[in-house]
This record gives sequence, C-alpha cells and structure tokens, in this order.
Amino acid sequence: MDTQKEALCRIISTLANKNEELQTFLETVNTTLTGLQEESCKVTSELEAELERLSSALNDKGAELRGAIEEEKQRKEAALQKQLSEGKCALLSCEEMLNCANKTLMITNEEEFLKAAKQIKERVTMALAFRLTTRPAVSENMTQFMVDFSKERVGLQRLHFLPVPRAPEIDASSCVVCDNTVMVVWQPAEEFVVDSNTVSRRIESYELEYRKTNCDSSMRAAGEACWEKIPDIRETQVTITGLKFDYRFFVVRVRARNKAAVGEFSEPVAIETTAYNFGFDVATAHPELRVQGNTITWEPQGVKGHDSRLKGKENMSRNATPSPNKAAGSRSGRDRFAGESYTVLGNQEMSGGCHYWELCPLADWKSYSVGIAYRASLGRFDQLGKNTGSWCLHASQWLQCSLAAKHNNRAKALDWPLPKRIGIYCDYDNGDLSFIDVDRLHLLHSFKTKFSQTLVPAFTVWCGGISVTTGLQVPSFMGKFLSSSRSFSNLSQ
Repeated sequence: MDTQKEALCRIISTLANKNEELQTFLETVNTTLTGLQEESCKVTSELEAELERLSSALNDKGAELRGAIEEEKQRKEAALQKQLSEGKCALLSCEEMLNCANKTLMITNEEEFLKAAKQIKERVTMALAFRLTTRPAVSENMTQFMVDFSKERVGLQRLHFLPVPRAPEIDASSCVVCDNTVMVVWQPAEEFVVDSNTVSRRIESYELEYRKTNCDSSMRAAGEACWEKIPDIRETQVTITGLKFDYRFFVVRVRARNKAAVGEFSEPVAIETTAYNFGFDVATAHPELRVQGNTITWEPQGVKGHDSRLKGKENMSRNATPSPNKAAGSRSGRDRFAGESYTVLGNQEMSGGCHYWELCPLADWKSYSVGIAYRASLGRFDQLGKNTGSWCLHASQWLQCSLAAKHNNRAKALDWPLPKRIGIYCDYDNGDLSFIDVDRLHLLHSFKTKFSQTLVPAFTVWCGGISVTTGLQVPSFMGKFLSSSRSFSNLSQ
C-alpha cells in the first residue's frame, strides 16, 4: 500500500511538472501567434508604404522628364514662330517691290524711269527679305530625349523582400560578469548578397533580450520575469549595468536587423550570476523596528502602523532568491529582540565562501550598527559588538558624530567622516570581515578571526532608518583592500 502511494505521488509530481511545462508552452505559442499577427500587419503596411514611395518617385521622375521635353519644345517653337513671322513680313515686302519694279518697266519717260529705278534699288538694298536667313533656326530633332528603361524594368522585376539576417552566435567564452554588470559578446551575422548586381544588405543594428531565472534553460518558468529588451545596438557587444543578481542565471539572446527585416534570435545562453541574497528575519525584529522591503526604520512604541511587524514572516516583502546557503531558522516569539537591543537579523546563513552587501542610512538617521553574528550567541537583550559572537561597525550622529568598530564589548574609534554608503564583505573561510566606505573607496576597518558557527547579517537601528542592498557580487575594488588589510585591529579576537 505504501509503495503504491509513493509511486502514485511520483506520478502526480511528474504530471504536475508536465502540466506546468505545457502551460508555459501554450503561453509561449499564444504570445508567438499574437506576435505573428502583429508582425504581418506591420510588414504589409510597410510594403504598401514602400510601393507608394516607389510610385511617387516614378511619378516625380516622369514629371521631371516630361517637363524637360516640354521646355525644349517651347524653346524651339518660339524660335520657329519668330522665323515664320519675319518670313511672312519679308515675303509681303518682296512681293510689293516686285510689283513696283514691274510697273517701273512700263515707264517711257527716261527721267521718271531713272528716278523710280533708283528708289527700287535703295529699297531692295534695305529689304528684310535679303537680310533674313532662309534656314530654320532649330531642327525638329528631339532624339536627345529618348529613353530606355529596360534596365530599370529588370530591376523592378527583381524587387523582392529584404533577405532576413541570420541569427548571430553569442560567444559565451568572451562574456564577462563583474561588479554586477554583464558584458555580452557575439559573432556578427553574415551579410547577404542577393546576386552580383545588388548591394549587400548590411546589418544596421542588433537587439538583445535578457531575463533572470533559476534554471539554465530558455523556457520561462511560471512566475519568472519576462524578457527585457535593449534595442539599437551598433556594435557586436553590449554591457548591461546596474543589475541585481537575485537569480542564479542571466539568460541572453540576440538578433540582427537590416533596413527593415529582423532576423531570428540566437540560441539563448545562460550566464551564471551568483551573489549573496537575503531578506530580514522579521520574527527577530525588535517591536519598535519596522521592516519593509529593504528598509529598517525605528518607530517608538505607540506610533501607529508598526504592529504589522508582529504578524511574523508572512509580512516579509523582499522578493529575494534564496542563496545556496540554507535559510536561517525562525526564532520563536520569546527570541524577538527587546529592551535597548533594536536589532533584526538577516534570514540567510553564511557557512562558507565570500559574501558582500551594502547599507545606506536614510536621511533622518541618528544611530545604527551593521555587522554579522552567530545566531545562537545573541540573547533577546544583547547588543551587537558586545559579546564574542558578534562583530559590527557602529555609526552615530546623536549629540556628536562618531564611527567605531565593535567586538566583544570593546570598541575602536575610527577617524573618518560618516559614510553615506557602506560595503560589508565577509570571507567566512578566511575569517575576514571588512567595512568599506564605497563612495570614497576607503577601508574603514577589518576584523580577522576564525569563524566556528554559521553567521547571519545583523542590523541595529535607533532613531531613523537604513536601507540594505543585496544581490551584489563581491566588487573588484575589494582586491586592493584585501591585499592591504593584513594589519588587523586588536579587536579581531
């Protein structure tokens, strides 16, 4: 009976996984179908617009050529009309002089004849008919305006869709992950040459999409983020900055675009992006601390609205992906910090490896401490840095400004301005804990010890508040601090 139940449970689990996979598949197909319909309308509209532009260009060119012919025709017509008018006048004048000459021949009186003959001679000398050219000023030839668009017709007959660029190939070995940035490099897609008479269709830009996931496949699991897009990339690489690594993998894909056609996406590549993620264990929070998202604020008893913290872990609003380290177990209600220990712990333990997170005080802060602790070493009323199981950096601007490193109820004052952003670095295996002024890139203090229990981040806030940033890689600037931080404080032990 039990064996059959176990087998049935395995079948149910398999069916549930397949059901989720099919739902994701159907969602992908529906999205693709919608995209196909939208893309078809888009390319049809672009085709009509391109044909309209082509027709308009032909009409414009036809009008230009017709205008040139008409202009030449009018020029020649004007010249010929002028010759016609002058020729008609010359002809009338010539006919009149001819009649006059014929009449002169009939004169018998010698004196009158000589006088008339002289007048005719003078008129002939000045006559328009003898100064007018008898050859047309222009010819009827218009062959210079003959056209032959046979090549253009062949070109029009070759009109076709732009060749779609092939998918680029992401060069995973050249991709770099550093300081919460990802540089993605790919090999360019081939350029196309349709035939020897056409110009190659050069790639104009690339489009990259990325998303975060906890699995290294291209399929999106339910609840995971959709693809985010970076368009109009002109090089064959791009650097994505300001990322929070709250998932195990960073999946990328890229496609090429020419004048109007966009190609298929490359095969997705999953890039591992490990970082330390944690939230706050609200069950440990002092009753006068309000934990919301990535902030902790101090609210004295009686301030309306802080009771929501008492509801337990279900109110924890950080949507951080658990780190590979196990999550810290819940403290019971009696373990909630009390008294003057305005403390809350992180909810992810550290039992090995290197970890980094950052803290920024809010505008109205007065006093806070940040560090790490053995979870079991802190009692309800214990304050950070006042026992052997906790290490912290304490900052205060109450009455006067001060900065100090604390451990085992001993404090070392630090001669440095109050930082606006503090980086906390913990190397569990080597027993290193360092605090960095991130804006000034200054090592504030380093502890050196040997950790013997699992650690959790710890925070104390009195009057004001702080915000905490997780999902960060160990930044590259830590290298110089680690090499120069070997002269540790006598508070280390």
